[in-house]
Amino acid sequence: MAERTKLWIADVMKKLMVSKPIEKIRVTEICKAAEIERPTFYYHFKDKYDLVAWIFFQSAFETDVISVESAAKSMNQARKDFIFYERAYEDKSQTPMWQYILEYFVERYTRAAMEILGRDTLETQLRYSIRLYCYGAVGMTREWILKDKITPAETVIRMMFNSMPESLRQIYFQKEQ
Repeated sequence: MAERTKLWIADVMKKLMVSKPIEKIRVTEICKAAEIERPTFYYHFKDKYDLVAWIFFQSAFETDVISVESAAKSMNQARKDFIFYERAYEDKSQTPMWQYILEYFVERYTRAAMEILGRDTLETQLRYSIRLYCYGAVGMTREWILKDKITPAETVIRMMFNSMPESLRQIYFQKEQ
């Protein structure tokens, strides 16, 4: 039941974002459109930014970050939900959405590297390389969403993977070498 309520609230937020940027939408407006009380909203989300992050993470969680096919599928879905992602990437609030997205992917790639390498921690240079790569990938995804209506997702993902630092490629794609 709780999951259905979250999905319902998320769907309402996506609809509101079609006509307004995130910063212009109020929690009261979300509650009214979803026909819920404010405590119900706050039971599930700490604020509207938490809601938008949750929407993003729902789709991102299913993505295998080191698979061209899986990552391209996720980007194609983002293109289908263009207005939501455009508004999320345009957000200029105190903690913009792209920062949530960045931290999410840094954590995913870090966890994947630790699992592949069988370690509990990573050395400073490797953590730096992961963060640098994720900054670039998130930035280029933002640019693709906001400005590029032509390049296929598969092409963008392949270019990202081809631009990955060699130290990371050796870890994530060691089976292919």
